[in-house]
Amino acid sequence: MNTAPEFPEETPEAPDRPDERSPDAPDAPDERSPDAKDAALDAFRAPDPDGPLTTDQGVRVDATDDSLTVGDRGPTLLEDFHLREKLTRFDHERIPERVVHARGAGAYGFFEPYESLAEFTCADFLREAGLRTPVFVRFSTVQGPRGSADTVRDVRGFATKFYTRHGNYDLVGNNMPVFFIQDAIKFPDFVHAVKPEPPNEIPTGASAHDTFWDFCSLQPESTHMLMWLMSDRAIPRSYRMMQGFGVHTFRLVDAEGRGTFVKFHWRPLLGVCSQVWDEAQLTAGRDPDFHRRDLWEAIAGGDFPEYELGVQLIPERDEFAFPFDLLDPTKLVPEELVPVRPVGRMVLDRNPQNFFAETEQVAFHTANIVPGIDFTNDPLLQGRNFSYLDTQLIRLGGPNFAQLPVNRPLTEVRNNQRDGYGQQTVHPGTSYAPNSVGGGCPATLGGGRLAEGVFEHYQERIDGSAIRRRSPGFADHYGQAGLFWRSMADWEQRHIVEAFAFELGKVEEREVRRRMVGNLVHVSLGLAAEVARRVGLPEPEAEPEPGSAPGSAPGPGPGSGSGPGPRDGTRGPQASPALSQENLRGSGIRTRRVAVLTAPGVDPNQVRAAHDRLAARGAVVETLAAQDGYVLAGDGAQLPVDRALPTTASVLYDALVVPDGGEQALPSDPDAVRFLTEALRHGKPVAVLGSGVELCRAAGVGAPDGLAGVAVCPSAEAVGPSFWDGFVRLVEHHRFPSR
Repeated sequence: MNTAPEFPEETPEAPDRPDERSPDAPDAPDERSPDAKDAALDAFRAPDPDGPLTTDQGVRVDATDDSLTVGDRGPTLLEDFHLREKLTRFDHERIPERVVHARGAGAYGFFEPYESLAEFTCADFLREAGLRTPVFVRFSTVQGPRGSADTVRDVRGFATKFYTRHGNYDLVGNNMPVFFIQDAIKFPDFVHAVKPEPPNEIPTGASAHDTFWDFCSLQPESTHMLMWLMSDRAIPRSYRMMQGFGVHTFRLVDAEGRGTFVKFHWRPLLGVCSQVWDEAQLTAGRDPDFHRRDLWEAIAGGDFPEYELGVQLIPERDEFAFPFDLLDPTKLVPEELVPVRPVGRMVLDRNPQNFFAETEQVAFHTANIVPGIDFTNDPLLQGRNFSYLDTQLIRLGGPNFAQLPVNRPLTEVRNNQRDGYGQQTVHPGTSYAPNSVGGGCPATLGGGRLAEGVFEHYQERIDGSAIRRRSPGFADHYGQAGLFWRSMADWEQRHIVEAFAFELGKVEEREVRRRMVGNLVHVSLGLAAEVARRVGLPEPEAEPEPGSAPGSAPGPGPGSGSGPGPRDGTRGPQASPALSQENLRGSGIRTRRVAVLTAPGVDPNQVRAAHDRLAARGAVVETLAAQDGYVLAGDGAQLPVDRALPTTASVLYDALVVPDGGEQALPSDPDAVRFLTEALRHGKPVAVLGSGVELCRAAGVGAPDGLAGVAVCPSAEAVGPSFWDGFVRLVEHHRFPSR
């Protein structure tokens, strides 16, 4: 009997996507080719390492294993310049790591628009359908240092550098659409609070400590972001399976200087999938490089990650038409009010050749914009525009970091910036403007209708007094936090409660716990009550008075606003299905990792069928056994083993197959029992065939056929194509959290 539940075969329609590789691509790469940046890096790549060993001055050396000494037991001589140079270079290899986003991974690829957006922007890389612009993307965690684990609960950075024909454009975002603070002046406070505590440098890569929650409990503007951080969005399954957001409201500018507000969205083609918290913690121990390795191996294996770029376009006349301020980075624009328009795709198809030279030295900056894109007055964005440039000066050793190969634009650079540490360019002539001697000077191109590719700032009139005060439209700190909570599926709400209880349970100061629960009352009384119960606090007794939780009632959308000033908080959707991962699963099982547990006597046909059927759909299938090498099947065949059980764990896989025939060994193998137990506890799809049910009994599961996401076939003869098709649909579903 096949107890795999039925799932619809249909998949949602997607916009037409051009082929990933054009047969008419030119042989010699140019700025239109996805290989343009790769070709530009050739001039900086090291020569063949098989030649003679030299010093940095190009002098060939006779030996590198022994220092120059007086006799074979005498002192080392200071004149050994090769020793001195080798040690000096080693002593200076490290540079300061990023204060935040220190832990990361990167890849090259290309961006390709589906259609022209010339109606809204003169940005070159968005105006021509099919134009491929090279990109470099860096994913990262926020809190931990370079040596922390990948799967901690944290925000993930999603930064993209577009090497356009009009210069470099950096879209420096996160995997969450909002942030903790509204004004950049609070950024040092936030980072100091979330980082390890000063006396003992604990914890690493975690927000579950007093200073972070003390800060957040005193800064109610962080509440919306906390809801995202406590959700499963903070523990993604893979960089390839998480969304990206520009966070801020930006502005597109057309060739006539007209502006349109824009929010940027990246959506992974594989769907949005996460781990569960227990699984994420175990993964950090089993493979701290889980996300790095996943990205690297997918690209190396030809399974190129793909993301769709979408935009929310808002006419400037609707700036004040929402129950929140578009300039507030703690707010999102619900898709029910402004749909996301797919405009292009990004494919990551090349791994870096040197982590330090490329992924570590890449320098992103929110102020790296190109003609057709401009800023808004978002106070957090305005501060980032200063801070990102400032931090590169100390991290990369001076003002010439844009000359590092990974940061160099494909366009020519002409200006009067000179000298400084690490200057790579030999500049002849003068370095001032205007001048009439020494070879002239670069020309500016303003003073009339601008030529294509020339940047001009968006023109808007702003009148006001210099004050330290936030807009009244920033005042609602709970409305969208409540929207997020109401948009979650039951299992997502349960995970959020568990996350708040875990984090606040690590907080020693009970007053901090009490304040935080008090803030959550304005989001949901049920949420606050359950968190309070779990952390040992009295449950809140009543809902807040009407009107104390702005943004809680539904109403009309954009178009009804009358101008600047306080928002009344009474418009907008009650819930937004687009916020729930329940509605963001992808189709197919490409790159999902499936383990097949085997032992002597296993049915070889079932093992082969698992490999053939699942691999044909793009899954990565591996045979596991108690030891490496091979396992002896029931018919005497030797089946190759991909990994030994003691070297791996269920948390490194997405699904599990337990074939028939291993009942003599598997139930008595503690590694096999633990493997199945964890897979079941984490809601992963499991196929149990024939006597494989004995392993379930050893794991304490008497009737696996009654569990969601578990496909059981008691008879080995009945394992046919329909069973495997049903199991594929289970794997496609990703997880079964109700189990």
